[in-house]
Amino acid sequence: MTTAVLEQANAIAQLNDRLRRGDHRLGKWVTSEIVSNSSSEEQQELFRLVRTFINFTPENDPYGERDFGAIEFEGEKWFWKISYYDQNLKYLSEDPSDPALTRRVLTVMHSSEY
Repeated sequence: MTTAVLEQANAIAQLNDRLRRGDHRLGKWVTSEIVSNSSSEEQQELFRLVRTFINFTPENDPYGERDFGAIEFEGEKWFWKISYYDQNLKYLSEDPSDPALTRRVLTVMHSSEY
């Protein structure tokens, strides 16, 4: 990868980490049906696991953007994924490294819903 590509990936990763850890100025979190139907306590634990996820590897993060993770909870696999949209959430973002152009959407779901 070129230096410019690495710098852009690093900028995206930092913004993704901020959203994941609770900076909702950058976007929003949404949940799948199974997550929505889980108890409040279960949801809070899933969200905690997403916020504290650090197990990024070349296999699950090939572009270095820290936009996906798989977690284990109560013996089951759950996923989270960050997508990049324009400010109106209508089209894909032209530049995910620019928060002025991008709203992030972090989706938490059960692996069976992927």
